[in-house]
Amino acid sequence: MKRKKEQILRSAIKVVNNKGYVKATMEEIAAELLMTKGSLYYYFKNKSDLIFQCHRFILSDAVKDLETVLKHGEGSTSEILQQMVAIHIDYAVDEKDTFNLIMEPKNLFNNEQIDLVLNLRKQYENLFDQIIKRGIETGEFKTRDQTIARMIILGAMNWIQQWYSPAGRLSKEELVETYTDYILKILK
Repeated sequence: MKRKKEQILRSAIKVVNNKGYVKATMEEIAAELLMTKGSLYYYFKNKSDLIFQCHRFILSDAVKDLETVLKHGEGSTSEILQQMVAIHIDYAVDEKDTFNLIMEPKNLFNNEQIDLVLNLRKQYENLFDQIIKRGIETGEFKTRDQTIARMIILGAMNWIQQWYSPAGRLSKEELVETYTDYILKILK
């Protein structure tokens, strides 16, 4: 059952990323899986529940990816931070609409779901706090206020979703390099 639920979430994410949250329908998500709309209700209470689970799925994956790099990444603190920036930008660009739900969860989710989302967001932010702290401890970073630095960094990277286009003048790789350059200027 876990595998089927994950398959549904991946299809729902695909539909949401293509159509946007408002335009995505349970019918389209079911059709993507060659299921009936009623079958989706076996796994999810409603569209809001399904979208919440998609959001949690994506954010949990992003947290795991960042944790892996933070714990096992090789290189200097700056190089590990660059890998974390690349992960964030990958999710921001590739999972744009689902990742956008992070910005305003209060508009979509109930109180219990909001608490879960905010806890995941806190975990996510904490991973960036950890790399900044590590850089300060090693003398690589000199920021006066690591919380403000993290908020500036995540705020700037989150805005990418509003303007980035794969057909634009910067490739995703160039975007990561450019953002990393500016982020390191904030931290050094």
